Amino acid sequence: MEVHAHQDQGRAIGSFQKPLLIALAITLVVMIAEFVGGLLANSLALLSDAGHMLADVLALLLSIVAFRVSSRPPTNKTTFGFYRLEIFAAQINGATLVFLSLFISYEAYLRLIHPEPVKSVLMMIIAVVGLLANMAGVLVLHKSSRENLNVKAAFLHIVGDLLSSAGVIIGGIIIFFTKWFIIDPILSLMIGLIILKGAYSVVKETATVLLEAVPKHIDLAKLIREVEAMEGVKSFHDVHVWTITSGLYALSAHVQIQDQQISESARIMEVIQEYLTQHYHINHTTLQLECHACEPDRVCSLATKPSSE
Repeated sequence: MEVHAHQDQGRAIGSFQKPLLIALAITLVVMIAEFVGGLLANSLALLSDAGHMLADVLALLLSIVAFRVSSRPPTNKTTFGFYRLEIFAAQINGATLVFLSLFISYEAYLRLIHPEPVKSVLMMIIAVVGLLANMAGVLVLHKSSRENLNVKAAFLHIVGDLLSSAGVIIGGIIIFFTKWFIIDPILSLMIGLIILKGAYSVVKETATVLLEAVPKHIDLAKLIREVEAMEGVKSFHDVHVWTITSGLYALSAHVQIQDQQISESARIMEVIQEYLTQHYHINHTTLQLECHACEPDRVCSLATKPSSE
């Protein structure tokens, strides 16, 4: 016997799409400005940053499309719906960030070897425009980035743009007064390393979701002890907890109870489900009731016991 507790997620897909659309518009305008400014100022730094923003535009588009598709209802073949597309989009965005950070580092290496003169004044003007626009984008995405991995990846793209603009401004000032063109690649290398750190965080989190690992806010051993301490529960085993998408968690488990009436069994399950929802934010629960212990080599072949690792 299995019971599925479906909770209203209140995920408000539209609330995530709106800030992404605003960030997309800001990034697109700044990208065009930096591309034109880079050509006029003969600034490889601005042109590189414009290329960086082109990748960000594509990443934001991917995020928006993922949200639209993921909001489609479940089907007979995709019973969980299309929520996982958000995670795939975040994974791709994170991987893109890794590539961009390596590209920026490579470009910085080339500039260290062969520094190039630039029109520092025009370079700084364009970079200031980019900085202000990116600050607006960061403010728009900041709140949503704490609630959704897909938005977090897009947010990190914008942060990378902001850091790039700040680096170009600092480099432009130093170059204007000292003519030390080597400052530009040094700053670019630092920016690349910062972006790489953020990219690693996104890739790690999305990989954890795709591997269906236990969500980081859940102590599985503690959860099992708490459920087994409930009245009427003799054993809580073959427990599997995973993340479907950002903020949507699922659990399946076997519950050993006394041989009793169905109404009393249903009460025990309701208590467990309510507890898991309130204390662990687990929105989808599948419980299999049994009156006798499972045979480990057969029924519970996938059962796992939490280790200290």
